[in-house]
Amino acid sequence: MDYIILDIEFNGRKFASDHPMEVIEIGAVRLDSSLQYKDEFSSLIKPIYFSTLNSFIKKKTGIPQEEIDVADRFPKVITDFREWLDLSTDGVLLLTWGGEDMKRIIQDVRIHKMDVSYWLAAPYFDLLKGVLRARGLSNDISVEGAMALFELDPSGSAHRALDDARMTSEIFRAVFNELDFERVQHYKDTFSNARERKTVKIAIKAITAQKIVPTWDLVAEHYFPEKTLADPRKLAELQDYFAAQVNKS
Repeated sequence: MDYIILDIEFNGRKFASDHPMEVIEIGAVRLDSSLQYKDEFSSLIKPIYFSTLNSFIKKKTGIPQEEIDVADRFPKVITDFREWLDLSTDGVLLLTWGGEDMKRIIQDVRIHKMDVSYWLAAPYFDLLKGVLRARGLSNDISVEGAMALFELDPSGSAHRALDDARMTSEIFRAVFNELDFERVQHYKDTFSNARERKTVKIAIKAITAQKIVPTWDLVAEHYFPEKTLADPRKLAELQDYFAAQVNKS
């Protein structure tokens, strides 16, 4: 089995919009089962929405607008990427820094009405969480922070997909023997975000501090605007999360 260290960049926006942000760059490094470098993949993508990069994204990534303008669209790039992945005849394990990369790829596959089954079935390992568990850390750290943690020399440009994938592959090598690969997972759709789930935890703590038994109705009434819970899928997910947190405490 080969290890595929994956990173993506996506476009941003400065204002609220119903249009989604899209992947604008995919970078990946392939390591063999002995953690030896084999090859890599890199491609820019011209998005449908917000195809003119705003100043923040241009400054953050350094991606030239001129290269985005002539890049292939997502269906072509993701097809090329799949073909590159399939060169690993004994299968692959995707490694990402956090869960956002898989979410963004699957979102774009769906936007373009492509078959999503490969990505839903693909095993992946969240290396960020793996590092946090291995080193007993409670707060998220960046790729650059992890490079410093493991005393590795950073190279390339942060926030360019291939350079980030290269640096992440070095972190993976450094922490490999400390990782719990029982934590390999498959993508699962989520309808709430990290901030909303954190709000649930804060609400439980605050209500309990007042010597009141926390209930979902109290949390919903005092900590969430009604429109936030309008999606029944998000509502059900946050209710389940609330129940799990109450049981844990």
